[in-house]
Amino acid sequence: MDPRYPPQSEVFRERVQAFLAEHLPPDWEGIGALAKPDALAFQEHWRVKLHEHGLLAPMWPVEYGGSGLTKVEQVVLVEELAKAGVPAMGASDTFSMKMVGGILLRWGTEEQKRHFLPKILSGEYLWCQGYSEPDSGSDLASLRTQAVRDGDEYVITGSKIWQTRGVEANWIFVLARTDPQAPKHQGITFFLVPMDQPGVTVRPIRKMGGAPDFNEVFFDGARTSIDHVVGRVNDGWAVANSLLGLERGDEAATNPVQFRAEFDRLVKMARELGRLDHPVIRDRIADAYIRVETMRYLGYRILTGVLTTGTIGPEASISKLQWSEYHRDVTRLAIDVLGAQAMVVEGRPPVRGYRADDPGAPNSTASWVGALYNGVADTIYAGTSQIQRNILGERVLGLPREPQ
Repeated sequence: MDPRYPPQSEVFRERVQAFLAEHLPPDWEGIGALAKPDALAFQEHWRVKLHEHGLLAPMWPVEYGGSGLTKVEQVVLVEELAKAGVPAMGASDTFSMKMVGGILLRWGTEEQKRHFLPKILSGEYLWCQGYSEPDSGSDLASLRTQAVRDGDEYVITGSKIWQTRGVEANWIFVLARTDPQAPKHQGITFFLVPMDQPGVTVRPIRKMGGAPDFNEVFFDGARTSIDHVVGRVNDGWAVANSLLGLERGDEAATNPVQFRAEFDRLVKMARELGRLDHPVIRDRIADAYIRVETMRYLGYRILTGVLTTGTIGPEASISKLQWSEYHRDVTRLAIDVLGAQAMVVEGRPPVRGYRADDPGAPNSTASWVGALYNGVADTIYAGTSQIQRNILGERVLGLPREPQ
């Protein structure tokens, strides 16, 4: 692992810093300091600004609307944006840009790239994920949603659950079974499906914090073109696995910036409440500091591996396991720092529905209680901690598979 950035990346860092100085007001404290409606409006405005300056899809090829930059430059960009307290993408872009965009760049046909990528960049197409099902979560390969060929289309029947931003999305990428007789990791195909059609129903699901962030999507004879198959028919499992790598890879290097900003805010709150002198609280804060810094160097290690091999290996599961359990523990610590104050939930809740709240967020009880709710979910979504340990045991340590 080499924690140093190459010299040319620092030139790009100066360019990003100049961009921020030009387009942010001098009294800017971070998007987290804004009221939630203002923060959401700013995020959409900022997405347009990034797009206008070639910073929304920095690694995409120029012919598809990107800037053709390197992986290191992308990480430098996200680092500087996080330090400035501004988002690197729009609200739906984890699915639209990072997941679908990345999958199309790797697996898509030339026609798919030229049709979908510009519409993703412009924000015309908003995406959600169709992976998990009510009976197929961690064991995703047991999915039952089926797609049957009918001429130049596939007819899809089944349901998907835990669709973040499913209400706003107008497209969904779906794993569906196209060969029911094949072994469960085979006979699965990756589809791009329009949601604005008969046969698609979206039902919101409320989280325990009250926000309707999740949805269940029902397919009752929904249709999509054969041209919307990504990769080969019956080989969707390979596409799905590469998508999970896209979700986790870049974040290993950029998540620590967000988590460190949140940690610094926690220390400030503990100091203001006079809790730093409590020996147990002090020890837990020290433990959190060690873990968030370890996370940063693990991110550098993963980034170094990506630059060397061009791929993301099982170490991405180490990162996911580490950050999710760290955030579960540090949000519990924040509630203990608040003490009895945490029973009165007031102030601005988190703007972000997952992981750390945005930089500049206030130390309100609503912010930290909302972060606690998110922290509980962190160890479940995007792969449970148990599943990550299985992956690490089998693929990294070479241990025998768990008995079925």
